[in-house]
Amino acid sequence: QVQLVESGGGLVQAGGSLRLSCAVSGSTSGLKTMNWYRQAPGKQRELVAAITSGGSTDYADPVKGRFTITRDIAKNAVYLQMNNLKPEDTAVYYCGANYGLRGSFWGQGTQVTVSS
Repeated sequence: QVQLVESGGGLVQAGGSLRLSCAVSGSTSGLKTMNWYRQAPGKQRELVAAITSGGSTDYADPVKGRFTITRDIAKNAVYLQMNNLKPEDTAVYYCGANYGLRGSFWGQGTQVTVSS
């Protein structure tokens, strides 16, 4: 069974930085993409960043130029470096692993709060 555990959330002032980590346990065979999503109160979960098995990345427009997703294959981990944080970045951030037909797996989420 695949398990994902996020860490690194917290409270930061606007303009600050945080680095989220996601550790993946279990088989990574067939893993297609790793993703970071976020969900703010009263809003739908939205894709923030994604990285494919080949290393290609994609970002939501609101975070382009501020967030960077990276992956350490040897450690089965994915990271989200968040710079120049804004109050509107406040949300619960979730790590997701997409295995294609095998399905997707999610972590429990980590809270990020940005104060103005």
